[in-house]
Amino acid sequence: MATRSLPAAHPVKGALLCLGSLALFACMDTTTKYLVESHAAPLIVAVRYFGNLVLMTVLLGPTHGRQMVRTQRTGLVLLRAVCLATASLLIALALQRMPVAETTAITFLAPILLVGVAGPLLGERTGWVGWIATLAGFAGVLLIVRPGSGLVASGVILTLCAVGTNLGYQLLSRVLAATETTFALLFYTALTGSILYALALPWFIEDTAPSLLEAVLLLSLGVYGGLGHFLFTAAFRYAPASVLAPLNYIQLLWAGLLGWLVFGHIPDPVSLLGMGIVAGSGVLVALKTRRPPAKRTA
Repeated sequence: MATRSLPAAHPVKGALLCLGSLALFACMDTTTKYLVESHAAPLIVAVRYFGNLVLMTVLLGPTHGRQMVRTQRTGLVLLRAVCLATASLLIALALQRMPVAETTAITFLAPILLVGVAGPLLGERTGWVGWIATLAGFAGVLLIVRPGSGLVASGVILTLCAVGTNLGYQLLSRVLAATETTFALLFYTALTGSILYALALPWFIEDTAPSLLEAVLLLSLGVYGGLGHFLFTAAFRYAPASVLAPLNYIQLLWAGLLGWLVFGHIPDPVSLLGMGIVAGSGVLVALKTRRPPAKRTA
């Protein structure tokens, strides 16, 4: 069976693509927070998924059409997409109530928890490093949501629910990586989210038309999400996951910077400490996943 040739390894290019995608994701969350202050969260998430689907169809459909629609485990692919669509709504609702940086930090608990649940569910070895990172991640989140932090309880609960659905999304992503193409996973995520929110849209249509600025920002959500996922996927063509995974926590810096520039919010010192612990735990988890290439036996 013929195999596709991959681009030559270029870790710097892969890292730059990854960092660009993380900046776009932070822009998407910041824009979402700005819009949910005056518009319904389901409406905003719907526009994001519609824009993402249109971009994928137009830009990738002509060259990757077959890869986008062909699946082997369609049920699990759709369940994964539903998990992400649910997480997107929960995060949008949380951003109505919480700052961008704190919300982003708590959502990063999902990849840390993945280490703990991957053992019993996927048969992967967790090890003491993984458990220490998981416990430290919990400690970091507790510092962020501690009494007196000023965070709204409902926002924290919504974010933790998003962590749960995102955990399911990441578990299914790991399970499906062996059988499904990246293009198919991206396409069915956009398609499923678009269908679900299209069905719910009649209950959230607003009488007042958005302003010109709001319309531009609404349209930008699809660009941020679609281009961000495209760059994130492309990054793995030039650099291994062991190099890129620790970079994911740079999104916390983007979120904090944009939260300050747009909303004038700066987390207090204890929350910053908690964010640092969460990021450090995530980097430790990412570094733990490094494995030397297996030796081939005759």
